[in-house]
Amino acid sequence: MPSIQLKTPSASYEIVIASGLLKTLPARLKKLRGGKPFRTFLVTSPEIWGLWGKQVIAAFGEDQPTVLFLPAGEKYKRLQTVEALLEQMARAGADRDALLVAFGGGVVGDVTGFLAAIYMRGVPYVQVPTTLLAQVDSSIGGKTGVNLAAGKNLVGSFNHPLAVLADTDLLRTLPSAELRAGLQESIKAGVIRDPKLFHYLEANADAVLRGDAKALTHVVAASVRVKAEVVENDERESGLRMILNYGHTLGHAIEAATKYKKLLHGEAVGWGSIAATRLGLMRGLIGEEEADRIIQLILRYGPLSGFKATPEKLVDLTSNDKKNRSGTLSFILPVKIGKVTIARDVTRDEMLAAAKWTLELMRSQSAKSSKKKKKKRKK
Repeated sequence: MPSIQLKTPSASYEIVIASGLLKTLPARLKKLRGGKPFRTFLVTSPEIWGLWGKQVIAAFGEDQPTVLFLPAGEKYKRLQTVEALLEQMARAGADRDALLVAFGGGVVGDVTGFLAAIYMRGVPYVQVPTTLLAQVDSSIGGKTGVNLAAGKNLVGSFNHPLAVLADTDLLRTLPSAELRAGLQESIKAGVIRDPKLFHYLEANADAVLRGDAKALTHVVAASVRVKAEVVENDERESGLRMILNYGHTLGHAIEAATKYKKLLHGEAVGWGSIAATRLGLMRGLIGEEEADRIIQLILRYGPLSGFKATPEKLVDLTSNDKKNRSGTLSFILPVKIGKVTIARDVTRDEMLAAAKWTLELMRSQSAKSSKKKKKKRKK
């Protein structure tokens, strides 16, 4: 059972990665509260509850949690949703002894963490991520919040959970597209800090993509270690932690351009990572061979959904990114597999060129995919 301890100046907590954790959830919550009285409020989506609700009910027995439902989808990651959930908590009698449990993917985790930060000026919460993307990335590090129409994650707080319990059994019901999208964050972890993880993803792609339990556990644990190490060294994103945004600058712009409806977050990050790698190659920061390995691995863990946008539109949308500092946009660019650099002098022309190249690659990949589908139909 891989267990990783994350320690920052403001918090210390365990990230447990194992199968069967859902059955032991009530006992683990009691241990985390150290004998203090508490009421459990579990935030989830109707879809996740439909898949795993019976198991949760069986685990809790007579002491059932109050279940709060958050509709699935990035479009519900808004302040209106937060207010509605806060009202539900208040009506259900939640007080300072409330314990929130985020039982879902990245949206559920981000919103629940924000709820915990602001309800009665702060109540504790636990992350129980149900998607690969949430297990390897968004549930770890204490970033919480919601989106504005102007941009993604512009409202939020740093609020660490009491623990992260990543039950790999929950990945069994994950659709293939969501598994592949989540693996883009693991590729990111390999590119920015862990060449061994990158090589493992190259060498074991078939096993990982078919959901082999041993392979997935290895990938999740290695990805979590990268995130934990970075967060420990830079809790508030004042320097090193910015490298976790590799692929996210243009990725967030792609999500905004498609109104958060066309692509999964990991897919947008995949295209954004390709653009960042291309930009690193254009600048001579990374060699052609390693840049190609990165791009080919991203595509291997696809297919990434296509979308419609112009380079100009995507570049314009980066101006709303929360990573802007004093009007300057930071771009995370690869130097080699396992090492990146923070570039703060990327010009609009450079971004346009990288976005244009990425869109051309996307159209090329879409054409290849269409040909394969036609051949299959003929057979």
